[in-house]
Parts: sequence; structure tokens; C-alpha cells
Amino acid sequence: SAPHSESHVVGRGLDVPGPQPTITVLFHMLKEHQAKQNERKKLQQKRREAITSATCLTEVLVDHLNVGVAQANRSQRKLDHKVKTLQIHWVGMVQNFNQALKEIGDVQNWAQKIELDVCTIATALEYIYKGQRQSAPS
Repeated sequence: SAPHSESHVVGRGLDVPGPQPTITVLFHMLKEHQAKQNERKKLQQKRREAITSATCLTEVLVDHLNVGVAQANRSQRKLDHKVKTLQIHWVGMVQNFNQALKEIGDVQNWAQKIELDVCTIATALEYIYKGQRQSAPS
């Protein structure tokens, strides 16, 4: 086969005349390769930017959630403190009430003893009075 034959070599979608590509075809292939490389770099840059944006969004969301959780924890601690204070107050009131009931029971018991003593004295006085009336000359 002669060097100037009419045969064509097909490479990457280009019809390249002759057995060896010419400098123009090689230059065109280099430009095509560089364009694809640039496209890949742009795509990688966009991916990096998307990852950075997603990371920033995630951090903002986590920070926002953490603020809410921190506020909920503070509120819970305040409620726990108030509950403990109310429990102490309630226990004190119940103890005071129980003491008052005990004292009322003691007063009631004391009043019953006094009432029994008064009844005993009244009966004794009545007995003495009746005895004196019967023994007195009429």
C-alpha cells in the first residue's frame, strides 16, 4: 500500500485520512481531551461545592437542634427543681397536718378525761347533796 492511499482510519468518531493521523487531527484530539478534562474538573468543583453546602446546612441544622435540646434540658432542670421544692413543701404540710391531727387527738383525749372527771365530780356532788337532804331534819 502506497503512502498516499485513499484508505481512511476511523478514530474517535473522526475520519482520519491516511495510515497516520496528521498534526491537525492530533491537535483536535488534544483539544477534545482538554475540553473533557475541563468538564470533569468543573463537575468535580460543583461536587465539592455541593458537599460543602450540604455540610454547612447539616451543621446549621444540628446547631439549631442543639439549641432546642439545650433549651429543653434547661426547662427540664427548672421543672425538676420546682417539683422537688413542691415535694418538700407538700411533705412539710402533710407532716404539719399529721401533727395537728395528733394534737387534736390529744386535746380530744384530754377533753374526754376532763369530761369524765367532771361527770364523776358531778355524780359525787349529787350523791353528797342527796345524802345531806335525807339526813337533814325536816
